[in-house]
Amino acid sequence: MITRDRACLQNGLSGRLLQGCLNEHLRSTERLSRLRDAYFLRSRPSTARAEGLPDHHLSHAYVRYIVTIASSYLAGAAISYHGEDGVLSPLRAAYRQANVAGIDVELARQASLYGKGVEIIYTDACAQPRSAALDPRSAFVVYADDVSADPLFGVHFHPITDESGTPRGYEAQVYTPSERLTYRAASASSLFRLPPIDAAPHYFGRVPLIEYWNNEEESSDVESVLSLIEAYDALQSARVNDQEQLADALLIVYGARLEADEKGRTPAQQLRQDKLLYLPDRDAGAQYLVKQSGVGAEELRTAIEKDIHKFSMIPDLSDQQFAGNTSGVAMKYKLLGLEQLTCLKERWFREALKERLRCYAHFLAVKGGRMIDESAVRITFTRALPESSLETAQMVKTLEGMVPDQVLLSQLPFLDGEGEQNTNNRR
Repeated sequence: MITRDRACLQNGLSGRLLQGCLNEHLRSTERLSRLRDAYFLRSRPSTARAEGLPDHHLSHAYVRYIVTIASSYLAGAAISYHGEDGVLSPLRAAYRQANVAGIDVELARQASLYGKGVEIIYTDACAQPRSAALDPRSAFVVYADDVSADPLFGVHFHPITDESGTPRGYEAQVYTPSERLTYRAASASSLFRLPPIDAAPHYFGRVPLIEYWNNEEESSDVESVLSLIEAYDALQSARVNDQEQLADALLIVYGARLEADEKGRTPAQQLRQDKLLYLPDRDAGAQYLVKQSGVGAEELRTAIEKDIHKFSMIPDLSDQQFAGNTSGVAMKYKLLGLEQLTCLKERWFREALKERLRCYAHFLAVKGGRMIDESAVRITFTRALPESSLETAQMVKTLEGMVPDQVLLSQLPFLDGEGEQNTNNRR
């Protein structure tokens, strides 16, 4: 979280202020790039092998697994908004046109991987509000350093490339609560030395660059177990290397001397082709020189694997305890750790969603619509869990006559909250 005193903006946005914030952000990009490399399996376990020995580097997709499960459990099912229908109808329509449900999934994935996701709200060619997810390595928001922590401005920077894809400079857009400023320079270190080349108003009433934090520390779901994942990769790599090296083990012959045969073949060629070794008497012998496999290697692998799931709070869904005949209550107990993790993530995600709602509501009001009070809108998250239709139907039947029908219908997984058929799971 980058913070500045509000007094720094009394005379407007200075180049020194903007450059200082950018430099502070750039110091964190190495950490974000490391997490991205781990997600795309670009990191390699550090194993030192002598020249000529097998040198496999295995990478296991634990980071992708953790991020996928954590983000899908939070935002896999579309987030719903409840309130006065006449007021929310324009907002729901704007959200559908902007495909915010898909944007939410990407923001949840970014928050899980990087510790935060970044959304930009803009207007398209038809003057309609739109949203897009930005790379957190190239966008950030600066907040007031008081207890309110209000967003002061946001920055999105990116390289400018020519026709061949060669970088030829950098461009940055700075978003204040009322306008967008554009800067260009030959390097990132000099982006804000000159005045902006363009300034244009926007009509969102707030900073339209929004950060979706994963937690209070802006930490990733995988940072706490990244060293365990690297240890797991190194252990499995070493086991594969040792297994391949076993096929090329040294043969020790004692009590005999091997020589070329009448065909001129060397002893090594004879052994490779004939698969036989002739020794002169019983006192002679031969055996391979191999390294004994580490005692407890499999136990160590299993222990590391369990620690990865335990400390990331992401369950191993391939485990036998997640059988298809498990009751709904038992399944919830097995997912208790993931549920607690998601409750914390949901709190911070909800705050960012409210900020988006304020931006969209202000824009729609400027276009002549009715102003929406964000405090009157209820944001509901739905967990992406397997549904037991039989258990739910039995519960609904039991409560029939004691609970309003509309409430009972909302509990059925194949109906949405208003009792209409839910086709979200259809393809």
